[in-house]
Amino acid sequence: SQLQSWLKLFLSLLQLYRIFVAMVKTVLLATEKAFAAEAVAKIEAVTRTAGYKLQKLENYQNKDELLQAVASADAMIIRSDIVDESVVDKASKLKIVVRAGAGFDNIDLTACTAKRVVAQNTPGQNANAVAELVFGMMLTSARNNFDGTSGFELMNREIAFYGFGAVAKAVHKIAVGLGMKSFAYDPYVSDEKIAEAGATPVKSIPELFDHQYVSLHVPLTNETKESINKA
Repeated sequence: SQLQSWLKLFLSLLQLYRIFVAMVKTVLLATEKAFAAEAVAKIEAVTRTAGYKLQKLENYQNKDELLQAVASADAMIIRSDIVDESVVDKASKLKIVVRAGAGFDNIDLTACTAKRVVAQNTPGQNANAVAELVFGMMLTSARNNFDGTSGFELMNREIAFYGFGAVAKAVHKIAVGLGMKSFAYDPYVSDEKIAEAGATPVKSIPELFDHQYVSLHVPLTNETKESINKA
């Protein structure tokens, strides 16, 4: 009968829908400290264009919320959120976790390797924002938190960098504009490259503290851990 035909068609369409839903990949945006609305809108646009479903977990309060959300995620975008072994184990479908920032100290790489999950960072992408924050804090300090007392100028002061990657170079660029003198220590960047950028290379970490400001721009690794103020 016509009713049976329509019913068969409906069931077929329902089955196709279920298959389609199962094929749609879920990208979890998990940020204990949420991105700016403009950044989230761009992430939504990119995932929508790619045919992915974006699941947002913003400003969450405890780890249980993260564990619940990650269970259905195929991919994950984080900031400084902790992705440890328990998170990776809970994320049975997870294929990749991307940190919006430099370094992997908040991601358990051993756990990711064991579950064949790709871990990726985005070095340099927030360099300008960090550089502006550095000078915001320096200016606040130089002006005594704007309490009305006399401060001092940054011009002709000296700033020394521990690490001379993308962020340090962005800070150095602003420092040059303010008439400051830059120095840098980075065992992975040659003295020639540091000098080409307009900074003066130094030979050791203790030498950094011969200058008025020291700005740290290194990832947390076994090599850098406790390298400052280590007894």
